[in-house]
Amino acid sequence: MSDKSPYETLGLTEDASFDEIQQARQSLTNQHSGDRRKMEAIETAYDAVLMDRLRLRQQGKLKVPDQIRFPEKTTVTEPKPAVAPPNSMPNWLQSYLDTPSQTDILLPMGVYLVLMSCVALLRPTQDSQSPLQVTLLAGVVASIYFLNRKEGKFARSVLLTVAGLISGLLLGGILGAGLANVSQVNGDQFAAVVAFFVLWLVSSFLR
Repeated sequence: MSDKSPYETLGLTEDASFDEIQQARQSLTNQHSGDRRKMEAIETAYDAVLMDRLRLRQQGKLKVPDQIRFPEKTTVTEPKPAVAPPNSMPNWLQSYLDTPSQTDILLPMGVYLVLMSCVALLRPTQDSQSPLQVTLLAGVVASIYFLNRKEGKFARSVLLTVAGLISGLLLGGILGAGLANVSQVNGDQFAAVVAFFVLWLVSSFLR
């Protein structure tokens, strides 16, 4: 087969259609499937015919169907990298959010659970206000400590703690007033518990 032209190897003439080229290749492949040397000669001749047709197309002498793929034009399309969705969170808010470690979550949680337990054990009397205030002060100090430990910004830690304390007391006061109408929940103690929960969120997930 090596002394023949590519067209002769495939048993074709130079004016053969692309369908005839494909059929000739398939027929010869089926006929000589057990002969490695002939199979290589058939594939070589087929590639050479396609290259000749490509050359004629580039010269404007031949129109090639779009489904015909030439050897040197077969490319592997690399997958496009996934585009991350745009982050709609404002930059100023991102600067306050933290990705806490397990220790940053569990250690403050343990401290505030102890403080919540202390508040829950207080008897709702007039003398309970002083211990309650001391417990709240301990929660404030703990929040400032945990926040300041992350980045060493004391003023910012105080600001976030005060904001968390006020928010927690206001929220707890509103919820406690509603619960006081249907149960014997002490409003001040309930507000303190909510404040401790908010301070835990602040000290764990803010910076």
